[in-house]
Amino acid sequence: MLVLHRDSEKIEHRTFSDLPEYLTPNDLAVLNDTKVLPARVFSDGGAIELLVFDPRPDGFWQCLVKPGRKMRVGKTVTVGGCTGEVVAVAEDGSRTIRFDPLPDLERIGKIPLPPYLGREVEETDRERYQTVYAAAPGAVAAPTAGLHFTPEILAKIPHVLLTLHVGAGTFKPVQTEDLTGHLMHAERFELSTSTAAKINAAKSIFAVGTTTVRVLESCAVNGEVCAQTGETRIFIHPPYRFQIVDKLLTNFHLPKSTLLMLVSAFATREQILAAYHEAVAENYRFYSYGDCMLIL
Repeated sequence: MLVLHRDSEKIEHRTFSDLPEYLTPNDLAVLNDTKVLPARVFSDGGAIELLVFDPRPDGFWQCLVKPGRKMRVGKTVTVGGCTGEVVAVAEDGSRTIRFDPLPDLERIGKIPLPPYLGREVEETDRERYQTVYAAAPGAVAAPTAGLHFTPEILAKIPHVLLTLHVGAGTFKPVQTEDLTGHLMHAERFELSTSTAAKINAAKSIFAVGTTTVRVLESCAVNGEVCAQTGETRIFIHPPYRFQIVDKLLTNFHLPKSTLLMLVSAFATREQILAAYHEAVAENYRFYSYGDCMLIL
């Protein structure tokens, strides 16, 4: 675990088990309890790949499909013996596919590992690519900062849980020079009344992961959070004034990603570049199954 002190710009190299040393009695940890779905499926003939990022119980599933040219409105696809019809194509290229009956994702689906890992999913990923506190199924990617926690470490720190179902947009790089032109996928979240009350009563908020930050800042009004359930498209990048978050735990992110821009807004771009150079020099592991950075 790399520890970056924003005020002094000091960098330390520790292990994750040292995390409780950096938290005070005033800190409340906030974690994202989303659970990754086995959301990567293939058509029965193997010609179509689907990433299901919103498998609604009414049968209208939101999916990314490859190749898209074969899945225009009116086209059908059979998955796990169940036939679905494309009923809409969104601006971002995702499809709404109506299934009846519903395919059994738990039986036929695979955990959708990030493409940059460059390997096929293994059976151990079903457990490894989940946090120990995952409880609410709905994500297509893990909130990876939380993968470092064990039940023992979590028990040592005061904490609350919220939910943000990480969507397909987490893999999408920023490709526009003008950041206002970047289209963020909507991601569903829930911040309960009891959790909001504890957050508002806390003197300092320690956010575990960028997904947690996005919920907290989406729900912020005049320095407090409002309990709500909904969707967020918030894109946090420099310059940005954080209302809720005081400390942040995060993994090391891909270049040109919205996650890296959020982290650069929390510290400074120069501090993050220096920290990343230090991480490379010290052979830190990057990305989903990699090491982490604590920003104080």
